[in-house]
Amino acid sequence: MLNRIQPAGPVQAYKTYEIASPITTHYRDGTCEEAGCLAHRNGWSSTPDPAKILQKLPHLTPAQAVAMAEQQAHYIRKLSGRRFTERLAESGLAEFTFEAGQECFETHKVPLDRPEFYVVRSGDWRQLGKPQMHSGPDGWVNDFAEHQDQIARVVNG
Repeated sequence: MLNRIQPAGPVQAYKTYEIASPITTHYRDGTCEEAGCLAHRNGWSSTPDPAKILQKLPHLTPAQAVAMAEQQAHYIRKLSGRRFTERLAESGLAEFTFEAGQECFETHKVPLDRPEFYVVRSGDWRQLGKPQMHSGPDGWVNDFAEHQDQIARVVNG
């Protein structure tokens, strides 16, 4: 939960300005190479660790975390199709080291080079009004400047 500073004025005294590039409309899944993935470039290592799984998924039982780590190791060994070496780490867990030049296990997003959405709404985080879309940055910047001028006129009398 965010700790926000309570605004001094009523919600209708504010405007919210946003430049948005939503993942759903402005990005697509991409390869490691397209995304400049460091694991792809340099190689990487992975140790399926029940303790780390419990940190990320605290609702699991320790036995479920062990089972998940075992499933991850099985996937790497038998199903991943990736080139790796395996060694026993000091922790007693299997450590897998992957060669550079192959796809990692992450899903990468790459931009579609679409123009951003320039949005202005009445209100603030407490209650936002219907979005007003600008076709580009010029109208959005002009709207912002006019709003700042209005504020300055009120403050300066």
